[in-house]
Amino acid sequence: MFDSYLHPRIKPALNRLAGSLDKPAITPDGLTLAGFVIGLLALPFLALHWYGAALTVILVNRLFDGLDGALARRRGLTDAGGFLDIALDFLFYALVPFGFILADPAQNALAGAWLLFAFIGTGSSFLAFAALAQKHNIANPGYAHKSFYYLGGLTEGSETILLFVLSCLFPGWFTLLAWVFGALCWLTTLNRIWSGYRTLKR
Repeated sequence: MFDSYLHPRIKPALNRLAGSLDKPAITPDGLTLAGFVIGLLALPFLALHWYGAALTVILVNRLFDGLDGALARRRGLTDAGGFLDIALDFLFYALVPFGFILADPAQNALAGAWLLFAFIGTGSSFLAFAALAQKHNIANPGYAHKSFYYLGGLTEGSETILLFVLSCLFPGWFTLLAWVFGALCWLTTLNRIWSGYRTLKR
């Protein structure tokens, strides 16, 4: 919901930082992998109730996710890089709820499972339409800097990051946040399925 508003405002700062990293030894794919490895630390940190440390690596992961795209746009976008980026993004998004489940299975398991279930809906509808939009050359001027068609909704990247931040700052709220955010994810999924079907039907 907020991605199309925030991206143009964050992009200049990311581009400047990517310019300082534009060295032969640093590649967009390398940044993607480094950010993912750092993000993986959120899983044990959450399981150990080290919520401050988990929040730090989550934010660093998201920073690297922005920088890899900015550097790729300087060097030239590639399908391989775009694929690696989105595949690791979805894995990262799934490991954070799983970390909260490990932190307190009795309290968080059902809500965490609901959230992961909802992530499957948003992820599958997002990727399915992106693949067919590419096939039919459907333009997406709002996200022209992306490697593939970026289908928006109520719960996009910005909202998901906010969910993770709030959950780390207030871990006792995770159950409530997960139920509410999961419901919003399903609204997004249903809207994507309906609008995507109508678009492709035309």
